[in-house]
Amino acid sequence: MKKTGIFVIFAAALGVAALQVGGCGGGGSAAPSATLRVAITDRNSDSFSSVFLDIKEVRVVPAGKEALPDGDPGLPVIASFATPLSVDVMTLGAGKLFLQKLLGEAVVPPGTYSQVRLVLSPNPTGAGRAPVNYITLAADPATRIPLDTPSGQESGLKILGPFEVKAGEVNAVMLDFDPNTAIVARGNGGYNMKPTGIRIVQVADPATLADFGSMTGDIVAVQSWSAATLSVVPRGSSASVASGTIFSNYTGGTWRGTYSSFVPAGTYRIFLKAPSFLTYSSPVTTVAAGTQTVLAPFTIIPAP
Repeated sequence: MKKTGIFVIFAAALGVAALQVGGCGGGGSAAPSATLRVAITDRNSDSFSSVFLDIKEVRVVPAGKEALPDGDPGLPVIASFATPLSVDVMTLGAGKLFLQKLLGEAVVPPGTYSQVRLVLSPNPTGAGRAPVNYITLAADPATRIPLDTPSGQESGLKILGPFEVKAGEVNAVMLDFDPNTAIVARGNGGYNMKPTGIRIVQVADPATLADFGSMTGDIVAVQSWSAATLSVVPRGSSASVASGTIFSNYTGGTWRGTYSSFVPAGTYRIFLKAPSFLTYSSPVTTVAAGTQTVLAPFTIIPAP
């Protein structure tokens, strides 16, 4: 299985393009702030030839403000398009991060954020009108199949965190979009998108794309598991450079989940923890800049 990925890039700097808070007598002070950049990248899928999203707006949601509607000024706007941006996320190469689709940049307060919201255009109604959010299958790339995106137009696709935006350093998260779980066939020829099939993985230091590579592979088990926590740890360190939650599907007689982590070139181990399973530690793996490293499937073992 292969999957897609959407990258959200955060460049946070204390006092850079800071919001100004006015004071009496004409004085002012710089409030801590962070510059937030959003870009999209992707890889191919075995099942889908294209996945088009018609994006009107990108917002982020500070922790505690999840109930606010999209138009609320408490939700920072990262990008807003007068003409919606149509993106085929299947065409964006992982090696073109930052260069392929930079969606926008905004000044936001540093802190904990709970969501990234992608506000989409509605698919037109009426006979003969082409959809703007749609998929094409690898077996039939010429046929556009409308993609139903519940809440994607009213309140945005809610991609859940949490993640941190820290002042004084570069921050990045990956919105890891897995078509095997995010796109669901309804049984009548239609397809739904589930935001729960998109996970946020925080990446440590995306300062220069040229220094990055990727690690990808599958996690398998013969016993049911729903989710697992994955961490990528540099050799000789105890601190992870990327982490996130992996979700499973029952495929080919096994419970299987797919992961992808973009990391600076270096040598790493992957650690995996799933409830009721033994912790898994991968062999040491070297990742080269600008390349994708495919690891053999990890088999996780039930705890005794």
